[in-house]
Amino acid sequence: MTDASRLGPWVRRFLLEHLIGERNLSRNTQRSYRDTLALLISFAAGKVHEKIDRLTVIDVSEKCVVEFLASLEEVRGCSTSTRNQRLAAIHAFSHFVAVHSPEHIAWCEQIRAIPFKKCTKRLITYLEKPEMDALLAAPDLKTSQGRRDHLMLLFLYNTGARADEAAQLHIADLEIARVPSRDLSSVKIRGKGNKERRCPVWPQTVKELIPAIDGRPSADHVFLNRYGRPITRFGIYGLVKRYTKKAAHHTPSMRGKHLSPHCIRHTTATHLLRAGVDINTIRAWMGHVSIDTTNIYAEIDLEMKAKALAHCEVKGAKRGRRWTEDKGIMAFLQSL
Repeated sequence: MTDASRLGPWVRRFLLEHLIGERNLSRNTQRSYRDTLALLISFAAGKVHEKIDRLTVIDVSEKCVVEFLASLEEVRGCSTSTRNQRLAAIHAFSHFVAVHSPEHIAWCEQIRAIPFKKCTKRLITYLEKPEMDALLAAPDLKTSQGRRDHLMLLFLYNTGARADEAAQLHIADLEIARVPSRDLSSVKIRGKGNKERRCPVWPQTVKELIPAIDGRPSADHVFLNRYGRPITRFGIYGLVKRYTKKAAHHTPSMRGKHLSPHCIRHTTATHLLRAGVDINTIRAWMGHVSIDTTNIYAEIDLEMKAKALAHCEVKGAKRGRRWTEDKGIMAFLQSL
């Protein structure tokens, strides 16, 4: 029988049974939780001067976790949001242990009492329509690589897909209409937690997709790199950065923006909202679990509308000077 005091078996059960078997979280989330525990375990082993495979649950004390979080910011240079993300993973792990091991409930309470830090809410970066057009115009369509890269940028803008979602897309996920200019084409996207959603695909996107997938097996990935292998999310990130730099030469407003594939996702949502698409449709389009996440774009749009209204605000008529304030009239009346 496994010793419930040992940390190792709990980590294994949490990562394999809970995150994958019970929660079915996305691979990126699984990796984030795994990396957090790997860093924490290494830090705890150094603090108690014990081998990693000999650590107990209580070795990861409240004091140890607090010092670990401080080291993330001070030594590793992590931001407050990253620190909070790591703490959320530790909270989840401690809760899992307490649920299956009542003797660790007190320990769990101490860990979960560690508060999150307040952090500045950063403004969402997105592109205005002329800027997005400039980004799409950056690839050289005369070359095969330029056409491939243009298709990727167009697909990201069309669907609002995350980089990992685009990288994992298979040809079988595409539903191409027989007459793209008339019928609706769509794509099945697997999002966080393997949740699936369908997004409409523009005729122009379909027009570029058809030659890219022609004659290839349905099990193949849609997007390939220059070596003919499936592109990774890091490859997509590099692609966006490369063409952003190129587009910025002709569009000065883009020079101060640090763009990523996720910024194109924000751009899609913002442009949909401005086009009059209702917030619930955008939520489904983006694959948001909560409408609160989508409401961020509504706040952006309200700010833009407020700025526009400020420029066309009707100023009130200036108040004329009252006759009692006219020194000439008052002097005349007093002379009577």
